[in-house]
Amino acid sequence: MIFAEQIPADAWKKMTVIGARDAGQFAKGHIPGAINLDWRQVLAKRNTGSFSAQAGFALRVAGRDNLRSLQGGMEQWKAQGGFDAAAKATAPAKY
Repeated sequence: MIFAEQIPADAWKKMTVIGARDAGQFAKGHIPGAINLDWRQVLAKRNTGSFSAQAGFALRVAGRDNLRSLQGGMEQWKAQGGFDAAAKATAPAKY
């Protein structure tokens, strides 16, 4: 698991982000640039919230090890500041 605020904004450009929800849920909202891959299809496709945890588990069983599941999924990502979560987390406190 990794938190959005642990990922610097420039690192997102180097990552492949998979939205593991079904197509209907993905259409309602997702992290910009994410690829929709329903968690039930992850092993069949062999691509690199709870859906992402299940997809991550399936990929690990298939021998993949360089992957992270975003803690709290897309909603938490948005709440923490999206691509700017790391910068917001390290910004000086405002009094």
